[in-house]
Amino acid sequence: MNTLREQTLHDFSESGLLSGARGFEYRPEQQSMAATVAEALTAGTALLVEAGTGVGKSLAYLIPSIRFALEQGRKAIISTHTINLQEQLFHKDLPTVAKALPYDFRTALLKGRANYICATRLRRAIEQASDLFNQEEVRQLHDLRRWLIENPEGTLAELPASLSITPKVWAQVCSENHICTLRNCGPTCPYQAARLRVQEADVVILNHTLFFGLLALTDSIQPENEAPIDGFIYPGDFVILDEAHTIETVAAHQLGASLSQAELKYDLLRLYNPTTRKGTLRHYATPRLLQYIDDAQNAADLFFDNARQDCQLDAHRGTIRLRQPCWTENLLCPALGVLIDEILEMAKVSEHELTQAEFKDTAARLLAYSQTARDMVELSNLEHCVYWAESSGPENRYMTLRAALIDVAPVLRSKLFETGRTCICTSATLSAGEQGLSYFASRVGAESAATLQIGSPFNFAEQMHIVVAKSMPPPPPASETETYTAALLDWICRALDDSQGRAFVLFTNYSTLRQIAPLLRPHCTERGWPLYIQGQDLTRSQMLQHFKNNIGSVLLGTDSFWTGVDVPGEALSNVIVTKIPFESPGNPLTEARIESIQARGGNPFLDYSLPEAVLKFRQGVGRLIRNKSDKGLIYLLDSRITSKYYGSRFMHALPREATRQFL
Repeated sequence: MNTLREQTLHDFSESGLLSGARGFEYRPEQQSMAATVAEALTAGTALLVEAGTGVGKSLAYLIPSIRFALEQGRKAIISTHTINLQEQLFHKDLPTVAKALPYDFRTALLKGRANYICATRLRRAIEQASDLFNQEEVRQLHDLRRWLIENPEGTLAELPASLSITPKVWAQVCSENHICTLRNCGPTCPYQAARLRVQEADVVILNHTLFFGLLALTDSIQPENEAPIDGFIYPGDFVILDEAHTIETVAAHQLGASLSQAELKYDLLRLYNPTTRKGTLRHYATPRLLQYIDDAQNAADLFFDNARQDCQLDAHRGTIRLRQPCWTENLLCPALGVLIDEILEMAKVSEHELTQAEFKDTAARLLAYSQTARDMVELSNLEHCVYWAESSGPENRYMTLRAALIDVAPVLRSKLFETGRTCICTSATLSAGEQGLSYFASRVGAESAATLQIGSPFNFAEQMHIVVAKSMPPPPPASETETYTAALLDWICRALDDSQGRAFVLFTNYSTLRQIAPLLRPHCTERGWPLYIQGQDLTRSQMLQHFKNNIGSVLLGTDSFWTGVDVPGEALSNVIVTKIPFESPGNPLTEARIESIQARGGNPFLDYSLPEAVLKFRQGVGRLIRNKSDKGLIYLLDSRITSKYYGSRFMHALPREATRQFL
C-alpha cells in the first residue's frame, strides 16, 4: 500500500480501519469518490465531484486529504457555504476520523476577525467606558469580561442570548487589524489563539465568504521582491470547496465591493456622537478634530441623499442599476480625506503604542470607505463589474451601493483551477440536467478539471413520491393574480393534508409568500400545525430549530431554505415547490450576466436562466430525503413543468426511480 489511493481504499474497505468506526457505514460510492480524490491530490490537479445525498462525501474527501496533508507536510483547507456543514465537519466528521485512524492530526476552525472578541479592546473599552457607553452598555462590558474568563475561544457564536450584547458594544470589543496583534494581545487573545491554531493545523475549516476574501488579498499582501507563496492562502496548501454550487455567486460578491450608508454612519458616530457626546476619539478630541468628524458626518448624509435622488432609487422599487460613470457628485471623499489625514497626524505624535494602533485602525477603516466610494461613483471597473444601488435597513431608509464581478471564470481559472495545485469542488448538485458537469465548469473557469458524478444510494422508489399539479394555472401575469393565488392556496392545503403538515413550502419571492401566509394560517391553526413564516418574528436558525422540534409544523420559506438545510426524519415529510425557481431578471447581477451572454451571441435563457433554475430546483427537492429511512412527498405546483418545452429538464432532474403522479 504505497500510494495514497491504495491507502485510502484500505481505510474505506470493509476490512479497513473505518469499518469499525462509530457512526460509519461502509458505502461503495463513498469509496469510489475517496479514491478519485486521492488521485487528484497525488497528481496536483483540479477535480469536480457531484455526489448525491447519502454518499457521505465529507468522509470521502477528508480521509485522503488528511493522509496527504500529513505525508506531504501540507495544509488542507476545507471551505463550506453553510454554518451547519462547518459545525458538522468540525464537531462530528473530523472527530470520527480521528478516532478511526491510527495517526494524529490537528484541526482548526477559522472565522472572520469580527467574530472574535479582543481582550485588549475589551480592556480599553472598559477603561474608556465613560467616553463610549451608557450605563446599560457598561454592564454589558463587564458581562463580557466575566464571560471571556470562562469561554477563552471568545467567539460571537458562543455568546448566550441571556447576555444581550448589542452590536454597538460588540463592535467596540471585537478583533481589528492594528490593535489586535500578537504583540499587543499575546497568544491567548481569542483571534490570535485561533490564528496560531490555524498555523499549526493540518486541516482548516472556513466558509466560502472568508476563503474568497482571503484569496482576493493574497496578491495585494504579497511582500515586494518575494516569490508568490506556493498555495492558495497558506504555503503549500490545497483546497476542498464543499457546497461548491454556491461559489460563483459568493466569489462574484467577494471580488466586488459594497458601501453601506448605515455602516458608514455607524462608524462615524462611533468616533464621536454629538448627541451623546461619546465616542472612541472623545478622549483625544480637539476642536479641529471634532469639526472634521462633524464635517464627515454631514458629508456622508449629503452624499447619500444626493445619490438617492440622482439615481432615482425610490422610483425603482428599491434597486437600480448604475451605468454611467460619475452619476453623482463625490461629496464624501474630500471630507473623509481631511479626517483621515488628521487622525494619522495624531498617530504620529502619540507616545502610546496602543493609541497609535487605534488611530491607524480608524484611519484604515475610513480609507477603505473612501476608496470604495470613489469606485462606486466613477464605476471604475465597469467593463467587468455590475454596479447598483439598493435600499436597506428599517423602512428602506438607508442606501447601499454594490459592485459584483459579472464573470468570475477568468479570475477563478487562474487563481484556482490552472495553478498546478489541487482544488476539489464537490456538491450534491453541480450538473444542471446535462450530461457531465460542463455548465458548472464553464461558469467558474474549471474546464480543465477532471470530473466525477456519483448518484445517491437512496432507494427513491420506496422513499419519494412526486405529485405534479398539471391543473394549476400558470403564474401571473399569464393568468389573473386572484385566480392563481386561490388555486395555489388550494393546492398547498391539499398537499399539507396529504402529509399532515410536516412540510416546507418553498417560494421564489417574498411577495407571494406574504400573500399566501395569512390565507394559510386558519387551515394550519384548525389542524394544530405550527406555522413558521420567513421574515417574521424568528431568525432562520430559530425557525429551523422550532420546525425540527414540533412535529407537524409547516414552514414557509424563500431563497435560503432551498439549499443548505438539513432536516432528517419525519419532521420534514413534504417539500412543496410553489414555482420553478427562475432568477428575477430585475436582479442587477443576473441582468448583467444575461447582457454578457447576449453580447457573445449566446442564448441567455438556454445558456444561463434555465440551467440556474434547474440547479436551484434540484437543491430544493434535495431537502426531502436526507437518510435511508426518510420517506416523503414532493409537490410541484408549477404546471409549466408539463406544459412548456423546457419542463422536461426539470422532470429529468428529479430522481428517476421516484414514483410520479400527475393531477
